Parts: sequence; C-alpha cells; structure tokens
Amino acid sequence: MLGDFGDRSRGLGLSSRPDFALVGLLRIPEIQTSPWVSLIRRVLFAIGLLFTAALVVFLGREGYHDDAGDDISFLDALYYATVSLSTTGYGDIAPVSAEARLANIVIITPLRILFLIVLVGTTIGVLTERSRQAFKIQRWRHSVRNHTVVVGYGTKGRTAIQAMIADGVQPADIVVVDTDAVALDAAGNAGLVTVHGSATQSDVLRLASVQNAASVVVATNRDDTAVLVTLTARELNKAATIVVAIREAENTHLLRQSGADSVVVSSETAGRLLGIATTTPTVVEIMEDLLTPEQGFAVAERDVEQSEIGGSPRHLSDIVLGVVRGGDLIRVGEPEVDAIEAGDKLLYIRRAAK
Repeated sequence: MLGDFGDRSRGLGLSSRPDFALVGLLRIPEIQTSPWVSLIRRVLFAIGLLFTAALVVFLGREGYHDDAGDDISFLDALYYATVSLSTTGYGDIAPVSAEARLANIVIITPLRILFLIVLVGTTIGVLTERSRQAFKIQRWRHSVRNHTVVVGYGTKGRTAIQAMIADGVQPADIVVVDTDAVALDAAGNAGLVTVHGSATQSDVLRLASVQNAASVVVATNRDDTAVLVTLTARELNKAATIVVAIREAENTHLLRQSGADSVVVSSETAGRLLGIATTTPTVVEIMEDLLTPEQGFAVAERDVEQSEIGGSPRHLSDIVLGVVRGGDLIRVGEPEVDAIEAGDKLLYIRRAAK
C-alpha cells in the first residue's frame, strides 16, 4: 500500500509547492452532479434563450426586412434568432427600423453572449476546473485544524473511519493518505479529503496537515511501514494522538518508542474473539455491540462532575470501567481510584443514541 523507504526523496517539496501544482495529489470532496443532468440543463437554457430572442424579433417584426419581400413569420423570427445567436448572420433578414436595431443592441446581443457561453460552457468548465480546485485546496489548507489523518484506506482504515463517523465525526474532518488511486477514489466518493502519496514521506504528511491534526490513525498493511509512519507523524506533531494497528504483538514496543499512544494488535485481537466465541459466543456479540457506537451500548469517556469528586466510581449510575488520571488508565477496583479526584476522566458504558 505504501511506498518503499527509498521513495522518500521523491516527495520532497510537496508542501511548499503552489496550490495549483497540488491538483490531483490533494483532492477536496464536493457534491457531484450527473453529467447528463448538467447537459440537459444547458440545452434547455440554450433553447430558452433562442425562443426568447425569436419572440423579441417576432413582436418587433415590422422593423425587420426580408430580402424575399415576405412578411416576417414566427418561423422567420426563429430563423433570424438562430443565425444571430450563433453569429452566422446571413443577412437575408435584417433590422431596418430604429426600434428593431435598438432591440438588437439591448436584447439580442446580450442573448447572443449568453447563448455562446452556454454552448462553450463545458469547454470553459474544463479549462477552469484546475483553477477552481487550486482555490479549494488553498482555502482548505488555510482552514484545516484539529482533524484526523488516516493513513491507509484498506479494510482497517475504512472501518475505523466508519466508526468515527458513527460516533459523530464529520467526513470533512477526516483526511485519507494512501498510494492506491482506486482506494482514494472510494474515499473521495465517501466525502473525505484525500492525499495521494506515501505517508512515510514527511512532506506528504505535511500536505495532509498532520502538523495541525488532533489525531492520526495508522492502518497500513506492514508493521515496519507503520513504525516509520508513526515516527514521521510524531516528529511533525508532538501533541496529536497517534493510534496504530499492527499484525504482530512483538512490534508493540517499537510503536510505543516511535511515539504511538495506542497500539492495536489486529491479529491477536481477532484470535482472542475467535477463541471466546467457541465457548461463549454471546460475549463476542457484546464486544461487537460496544465497538459499534451507533447502536446498543458504546464505550465512552467523560469528565467527572463536581458532585462526583471524592466518591467511588463503583457507586455512580454509569457503569464505569476505569479512571483516566494524568493520562494513565486505572481500572475500577484498584485502590488508587477508590475516590474520584478533580481532573479525572471516567471511561464508562453509555447507551448509544438512536
């Protein structure tokens, strides 16, 4: 998923490039409109302009001259509007009165301009798309703060994002970094900001604004890559919460030393659940429930209330699992948490909102 260590030098200078040079690397999601809907709207608008011009000519038909000497019919007016708006202008029907010429100046000419804009709108859109994307990138880079950067949009990364969104995080506050263009397309379609590149390169992470992020989720396919990404992310942001998923438990200490705040051993966790399921499958259901914020129960964290200070967490109405004190988790039952102190945080089970 992520590039080799030797590719680090190729991304140097990304964060210092002008915004227009980042189009394609950094993608900001937007509401998509069907091309057929857009085309039909343009065609209908063009037809409306054409008939409006024909009506203006027909109402002022006394001021127009036909080389054939016939009276101006609505078909003649439509023909004149067509050749005028398309700037063909054969000249066989021409305004001769002052009123007709004034109508051409005030009405027909603006309609001609609008008609041409509609006809070449698609071309103009293509030419201006890059500038528009560059402007969106510039605005995003100046405003993004306290977001979450997810490295890797495989099964783990995608599931982590789904859990965050279910817990109330807005898709616009999540940035996905990956080298797989197909995965990034899927992330973009889900409304996520995407960065194409290897997260082992500090400049790619800067492009994802890791230095301003509140948290980083590392969900790569290789443990050695996860170590390097964690080192790079921690170097750029000393305060962000970094959560890493790895395959082998023996690499946990490397991730801790690299700056990870939390390490999830995916293979061992899945193995334990499989073992438990052989004897008590309902326990697995409860665990799945706790890990699914949008339904049933969920594990959450909150600040202690003033009235709770000095009391025991076991006597609260909430089911408290542990107390976070000074950044360390102390499980309920330990003598250190017989009395709740000011500044503690409670890790408890809450009922998920319906």
